[in-house]
Amino acid sequence: MIDAIEQNLLREVADLDSLPVGAYNIRANGQLAGRNTTANIDIVTKDDKPGIDIYIRPFTKNESVHIPVILSQTGLTDLVYNDFHIGEGADVTIIAGCGIHNESHQASEHDGIHTFYCGKNSHVKYVEKHYGEGTGTGERILNPVTNVIMDENSSCEMELTQLRGVSSTVRDTNAELGAGAKLVLTEKLLTHDDQVATSNMKVELKGDDSSVQVISRSVAQDNSKQVFNPLVIGEAACRGRVQCDAIIMGKAKVTAIPGI
Repeated sequence: MIDAIEQNLLREVADLDSLPVGAYNIRANGQLAGRNTTANIDIVTKDDKPGIDIYIRPFTKNESVHIPVILSQTGLTDLVYNDFHIGEGADVTIIAGCGIHNESHQASEHDGIHTFYCGKNSHVKYVEKHYGEGTGTGERILNPVTNVIMDENSSCEMELTQLRGVSSTVRDTNAELGAGAKLVLTEKLLTHDDQVATSNMKVELKGDDSSVQVISRSVAQDNSKQVFNPLVIGEAACRGRVQCDAIIMGKAKVTAIPGI
């Protein structure tokens, strides 16, 4: 059963007030808390390591899958490997996110490694939110890794957002684009108090007419520190753009090192 604290976390990271329509996998305190599959979207628990495989059939249209993770148990370190296999010509929305509630002096941590295999001519919209809360002095740590492998003429829109309350985060995003593939990568970060956030991005444009747009929007408050380190590598006739904007308040520091 999902209690009131966990329900609030789901609302913050996935905009859920009830179970979503369509496919979903809810993970709470390192355990499966709910799952639903559809005729076109299957979710399978991995046998060799913690996590799931999500299989989206070719030419699936107008469907979504929710995969939120919530932690309310203090002192827990949770690690998952989630792989998304998006079939040719599919058009889907994937909604993820992690929320941590920590009332103790012990650290709580979630590390999610997400890998997307985008089939030929597919389109994916991926929305991820991270959030922390609680009055305890224990850290709320989130270290996401996002890998994107894009086939010919596929497109992907990623919205990666960190809301309030995350003590520290190291965010690694890696992408490889085939011919005609298009990626729009938007990251929004908020840090406050003494929080630290590091965002590393590496995008390799391997195919002709591939393109990427990297957009960073950040707010750093109080004594927090942020490092934004995006790198776009062109290996064909391609297009790349990196844009980073930050609002700095108090004694906060932001370091941006864009590279093309």
